[in-house]
Amino acid sequence: MDWARQTLKLKEGHGWKAKPGYKIFVLDRGQVRFDVPQTWIVEPGPNSVKLYDRQPPDDNWTLEVSLLRIPPIDWTGLPLPQLLRQSVGERDDAAGSESDIHYLRRPDLEMAWTENPFLDPKEQREACSRTCVARGSTAFVLLTLSFWAADAPKVSAAWHELIDSMQMGMVVKDPTQGPVVM
Repeated sequence: MDWARQTLKLKEGHGWKAKPGYKIFVLDRGQVRFDVPQTWIVEPGPNSVKLYDRQPPDDNWTLEVSLLRIPPIDWTGLPLPQLLRQSVGERDDAAGSESDIHYLRRPDLEMAWTENPFLDPKEQREACSRTCVARGSTAFVLLTLSFWAADAPKVSAAWHELIDSMQMGMVVKDPTQGPVVM
């Protein structure tokens, strides 16, 4: 898929708001929206979008975002904690037991996330991976944040802002005007 970067001037009263030090990330015209640190670098790929804390290969944190559109049906028969456990696997060293899974339900979405520590084989350093599955009315989003274990305190602030600011199912017809509340 080809991508083109375009800079647009926002209209007065545009409606976009982010906490100081953060910027807004919107995927697929509002299917998913959340805030990330202002300095993060965005690189679209063929099947996902990656966000880095600094220019690769000098990055320490990588957030990968994948979106899957779904039909607007009742998905309550597929509990997100169960889906998350299956997506992170059943490794002996993996997190993912019921107590390790964080679950949140809001009017526009539900999400479950967990953290798995691992040893990076190339760097021989402790690393972590946070995996989040979120479901809105017409899409699933899979987020995977990889970082060095030593950075966990700094990562937590960015992660919690991402989780707190996430919205799904917005309509963005004109990005210079902002989201349309339905």
